[in-house]
Amino acid sequence: MKRCAELCASAMLAWMLAACAGGPPPRPMPTAAPAASQPRPPPAPTSGSAEQRYQEALALLKNGQRPPAQALLLTLTREYPELSGPWTTLGITQAQAKQRDAAIASFARAVAANPRNAVAHNWLGSLYRETGNFGAAEQAYRKALAAQPDYAAAHLNLAILYDVSLRRPQQALAYYRSYQQYQGGDKLIVSAWIKELEAGAPAPVSVAGVQP
Repeated sequence: MKRCAELCASAMLAWMLAACAGGPPPRPMPTAAPAASQPRPPPAPTSGSAEQRYQEALALLKNGQRPPAQALLLTLTREYPELSGPWTTLGITQAQAKQRDAAIASFARAVAANPRNAVAHNWLGSLYRETGNFGAAEQAYRKALAAQPDYAAAHLNLAILYDVSLRRPQQALAYYRSYQQYQGGDKLIVSAWIKELEAGAPAPVSVAGVQP
């Protein structure tokens, strides 16, 4: 029987899945990095100076220069703590550098500045899931979906949380299906997980029936 591989990447990177022939592939174990989709990005700073420096930080990150980018983002968050975007990007760089506690703190500041920042909520959910704080992870993913109901990454991450961590197959089925709906086409590996759950789980509930 062939084995299937899956890779969860960050909210800014691609979700790569490879499905092979054979029996249903194993469902994923929790990972810190949220599955990617096409979220609406956090707004850029409105101040001219802040926006210019924020764009400089993004350019540094694009060029792989994480330390100077992170230093610039730290400066921006000190000078403009009310802006959600720099906190979010700083949190992503910290999470990618395995600075989990710092990343959680940055994402918490991001959602405090903008409670509808779906990207930051999604990252918080994945970091909480990694620490085993599944209740906080569930709430963070739900807040991401409350802010952006069509955010496919949060649907998938919540499905995996219910499936692997909380063992709630009915809820997992609902969110796997909604992920397939919002991500724009069936992912074969997710379809296999759905079929496996359908074969062994009670009748699923709809997403609409799950309280936010």
